[in-house]
Amino acid sequence: MLLFRLWEVHDVALFLSITLYLCHSARSISVSSSQRNLIRSVQDDVFFSVDVTSSGVPTIRWSFMSGAVSRPIGAWQPGGITNITQDYSDRVKACDNGSMLLSDLKLQDAGYYVVTAEDPDGNSRDLGFVLKVNEVLYEDLQYLSVTALALMVVAALLALAMWLLHQGCRKLGAWRRRRRMPANDATELQPL
Repeated sequence: MLLFRLWEVHDVALFLSITLYLCHSARSISVSSSQRNLIRSVQDDVFFSVDVTSSGVPTIRWSFMSGAVSRPIGAWQPGGITNITQDYSDRVKACDNGSMLLSDLKLQDAGYYVVTAEDPDGNSRDLGFVLKVNEVLYEDLQYLSVTALALMVVAALLALAMWLLHQGCRKLGAWRRRRRMPANDATELQPL
């Protein structure tokens, strides 16, 4: 009979430990994303897609790191107040699931982005993203086309100036020739 009671106590203890583990894991928080290495071009938008699951309402914090620079982007709670820093206030859109949209990318936006989700119990999880921002080649082409247009305008103005000088030289030469010719009133043509 004593052996039977020990098994019951053992079963109960096992059941309680599994139950406590499941309850604890149910209260924990998780952050996941399908794509963490992102490549975009200057002036594009980038969407940092995350999925935050938590037993309570989590607090989402985003921050940026690049070299010696580290700065917060913003913090919010789903359905609550969004607090975006001044540097990003006009370029960041916060989503309730923890995702973030960063618009009008600059070369300086390339770096490491970290999302931290914290549940009401103080449990937190971090997830990092690497963003590479490429320069757009058409900016170089635009500079080249503006330079070529400016050179064409200068060439056209020089060609016009040369044509005007040529016309002026022709008229000046014609005027000098007329000045050297004798007057026609003394000369008369004779019939043959």
